Amino acid sequence: MATIKKATKNAKAKPAVAAKKTAAAKAAAVKTAAKKPAAKAAAAKTATAKKAAVKKPAAKKTAAVKTVAKKPAAKAASAKTASTKTAAVKTTAVAKPAKTNTALKTAPVVKTTAKTAPAAKSAGMGNSNTKFLDLFEAYMTEKLPLAQGYIVSSFFSDTSAYSIYEVVTYAGVKEIFLTDQGLQFITGGKKLYILVEPASYHNKPQEPVHRTQGESIPKRFSELDIMTAAANQTKIMIAKEPDEIYGSFTILKPSSINFSVVFYQLPDVYQSLEKFFLESLNRFRHVPQADAKKAAKLISDVLQKSMGFQSDYA
Repeated sequence: MATIKKATKNAKAKPAVAAKKTAAAKAAAVKTAAKKPAAKAAAAKTATAKKAAVKKPAAKKTAAVKTVAKKPAAKAASAKTASTKTAAVKTTAVAKPAKTNTALKTAPVVKTTAKTAPAAKSAGMGNSNTKFLDLFEAYMTEKLPLAQGYIVSSFFSDTSAYSIYEVVTYAGVKEIFLTDQGLQFITGGKKLYILVEPASYHNKPQEPVHRTQGESIPKRFSELDIMTAAANQTKIMIAKEPDEIYGSFTILKPSSINFSVVFYQLPDVYQSLEKFFLESLNRFRHVPQADAKKAAKLISDVLQKSMGFQSDYA
């Protein structure tokens, strides 16, 4: 009996030990299970760190790409600036020569006008009803009258009022051509000489035909109508008769302040010639107005009487 009881006690004791062991094992398992999530969390953190470490170079690459992308834009902006500067330089370079060229073109015209203006203005050159034109301009523009015309040429002294005028009438021109000396007309005509001698002229007693070149006309005193201005003793000598021209004649190119103009055969041509000589003698040759008016009237009368177009060459 006693043996059986002991066995029962032992049998009951064993399950208790086993239960204790099981409870301890469970507690250990719980602890282990609790530790596992912590380990998993730590492992997750490590993985996240590794991923972050892997992602950082990508960020750098992205930044580098952005920088590279920005550089072309900067270059483009620089290129635009350079292009603008180049355009500005080109504009300046083009503008300056244009300004210089304009100045160069206008200068010769002013000089030419300065030489011919006194003669042209004196008789109202440029009016709508043109009485006369510069001879060489008329030739170049094909406005030179061929049927009939009057040419007035001057030969002025550069140092005094000593002057020679020549008036040529012509008609029925066969040919006109330009030479080194001037314009040559293939036709006949007549020429009238007029001489203006100031009081200061040094060789008054000498016949005009014998005076030095540039001061002489092919006339003696007896062949001239001589008028003397009371105010300043200037003498105006007008040929009594014109000289005949046979075959051809040449009108020399004017130089310095000289001129050659052609008058058109208009109804008032003699009045126009009279006005022309009045203003030229008075304004540019210092002949007092009253005396210039008398001389101009005498010249017009000689032209009308002896150089009209009723002669044999017309």
